[in-house]
Amino acid sequence: MADFKLSASLAGHDDDVRAVAFPSSKAVISASRDGTVRLWKLLNSPPPSYDGTITYHGGGFVNAVTYLPPADGFQDGLIISGGQETIIEVRQPQKGQEEDADALLLGHSSNVCALDVDPAGKFIVSGSWDSEARIWPVGKWDSEYSTVLKEHGNSVWAVLAYDSETIITGCADQYIRIYHVSGKLIKSFKGSDQPIRALCRLPEGHPSGANFASAGNDSIIRLWTIGGKRIANLQGHDSFIYSLASLPSGEIVSSGEDRTLRIWQGTSCIQTITHPAISVWSVAVCPETGDIASGTSDKTVRIFTRSPERFADAETTQIFEESVRQSTIPKQQVGDLNKQDMPGPEFLTQKSGTRDGQIQTIKESDGSVTAHMWSSAQGAWSKVGVVVDSAGSGSKTNYEGKEYDYVFDVDIEDGKPPLKLPYNLSQNPYEAATKFIENNKLPISYLDQVANFITSNTQGATIGQSQAQETPDAWGSDQRYRPDSQPSAPAPPPKVLPQEEYLSIVVASYQPMQKKIEELNKALIADGHKDVSLNPAELATLSRLRSNLESKGVTKDSQNVDGGLDLAIKLSTMWPYKNRLPGLDLLRLLAIAPQTATYTHPQAGNVVDLLVASVTETSPPAENNVMMAVRAFANLFESSEGRTLAISDFDKIQGLTSSAVGTSNRNLAVAATTVYINYAVLLKTEEEISSFEQALALLDTLSKILTTQKDSEVIYRALVATGTLITIGDEVKSAAKDVYSIGASVSTAAAKASDPRIRNVAAEIKGLLG
Repeated sequence: MADFKLSASLAGHDDDVRAVAFPSSKAVISASRDGTVRLWKLLNSPPPSYDGTITYHGGGFVNAVTYLPPADGFQDGLIISGGQETIIEVRQPQKGQEEDADALLLGHSSNVCALDVDPAGKFIVSGSWDSEARIWPVGKWDSEYSTVLKEHGNSVWAVLAYDSETIITGCADQYIRIYHVSGKLIKSFKGSDQPIRALCRLPEGHPSGANFASAGNDSIIRLWTIGGKRIANLQGHDSFIYSLASLPSGEIVSSGEDRTLRIWQGTSCIQTITHPAISVWSVAVCPETGDIASGTSDKTVRIFTRSPERFADAETTQIFEESVRQSTIPKQQVGDLNKQDMPGPEFLTQKSGTRDGQIQTIKESDGSVTAHMWSSAQGAWSKVGVVVDSAGSGSKTNYEGKEYDYVFDVDIEDGKPPLKLPYNLSQNPYEAATKFIENNKLPISYLDQVANFITSNTQGATIGQSQAQETPDAWGSDQRYRPDSQPSAPAPPPKVLPQEEYLSIVVASYQPMQKKIEELNKALIADGHKDVSLNPAELATLSRLRSNLESKGVTKDSQNVDGGLDLAIKLSTMWPYKNRLPGLDLLRLLAIAPQTATYTHPQAGNVVDLLVASVTETSPPAENNVMMAVRAFANLFESSEGRTLAISDFDKIQGLTSSAVGTSNRNLAVAATTVYINYAVLLKTEEEISSFEQALALLDTLSKILTTQKDSEVIYRALVATGTLITIGDEVKSAAKDVYSIGASVSTAAAKASDPRIRNVAAEIKGLLG
């Protein structure tokens, strides 16, 4: 059978394309970590060209997408997507991103990572990090009609609506479970020794006799009967398998972390398509043509076909093939390399490969190493990249017989020795985090934290261009790794001192925040606390405020909703202490507006007084509540009115913010050091209000943070604040050197961290101190 060849490359996303769906020959749907779902419509052919429009733009990663075929009331079908915001959105394809969704499915409490629709179009099935799968009857969109499948021991990473009666789930606990649509568990069996990430239905009468396939972290595809009997193993991938789909012919399509999309006939891999990307996150098959769509970490959707009339033009094909040849392959992906025993270019004309997709490394005449892949169909080797070492300083750490750029100490439990987390910069942080969790038998719920830890502690030294990341907020709005296929040449580190701009902390997930407030409000009413619960008018204000923040973002005029500030203050001060976090989260966003800084309560004082009183009502205070208050303090600096308040109430703000010195709450420590950066910028740039005593108080606290904190981002921000204060004048610099021994504190901080940003700014401070 003919090989698949490139049909089209669809560029437009700003981040990883995490999921694709291929409903017809006229359209492709993609979902991305840039927070969007895009509909790509076929314009003309040949050669094929597509127009992409955004149908949804949310506030977090979109991880999963599927398509419900046309039905009564939805003549064009429905696009169903879900992700970090925990909400499943149902939307008609013709609707634009500004229009309301047809339905929002609320029920999951964590990241939605898998979606499917049963063949008859009767229900949607979803999987989440909350260890639940849910069945949603089409048309009955309220959560009360959903059926929860609760027997999972960990995140549900794959779901398959096998038929109108049967649902199959694949879980990070290594088990496959088969359910009746009623929710009854029919069968549970171990599907792998590692987490399961992908499932797909096989056509009826498949030659193997199998009914469905599974795959995951162990790089093996397994074929199963619906009764749980394993029929065969398909081996060829070299890393995690993320996605599976089946062709009308019965062939299987797979994709994964080894940069490849593979076609399987029986138990043999008959074609391997290498992508110029680290991760091939998703594959989907067009039911009409059998064409394949892939979504990848290089922000691109690609379509492959066996039909010559749909082949891409020569220029598009050449660009794709050249990008594959020139892309870089981390040395860790091809194993240990011994250049002395490695064959030269003559090997490629003298020796054949033993299987499709086999990788052979070649030592070129200039000493470089290239990778070549065997194509069984073509009977030839093709270059698929240049093998590179990890990008970094060149120094390596040996751990268990292998060399790594970093070997981190990770404190999981007090009183026990830290766990070792080895990492090379050429790795996908999620792959390294997942292996760390598996090796140490940790809950998969740690995945985000570990991956973020890796990213934040290697910023400035990652492959490709690195950007400073904002700290995650309490509802899960975080940044993840930004894979790039080619390393950039290192540039000299830019000077960062003195800091000249104020920093704010405004990342938020508005819908989950509103949902949480509404849930807590219902509980208050049920418990007989109608005196502090929200009335219908206040709930309507909350909805308008959320809509305003979503549409305009968090800006100085975010508060042009009547009653919005009063509502946030009520939630933050009058609700039971344990229920105040979402209200404080809302108030810290509104802190950017001048109206918040000038607000005065008849009995309780200004907003600083309200925040301090609210979060310190219990002893000891809840650190997450304190963290939200400190974030609000940071956001005050965005308006001149807020800066005036920050100076006049310095002692109150400092009294609460300085609690971050010994905290183990990273978000609190990052918020505190952000406040200190903003104070430093204010004292540096507005000389008329500059206070020597306040600068000394800040230096005192910062010196303690530098010597006690371990987190890379916390240390970096503390250093930026310290360095900016030193540039205020000789008097402050002398006090920093002679009274607070800032030079020693900076050295201590720099010695603890491997982040190049820290080394660079520490060197700047030492230069300023002389």
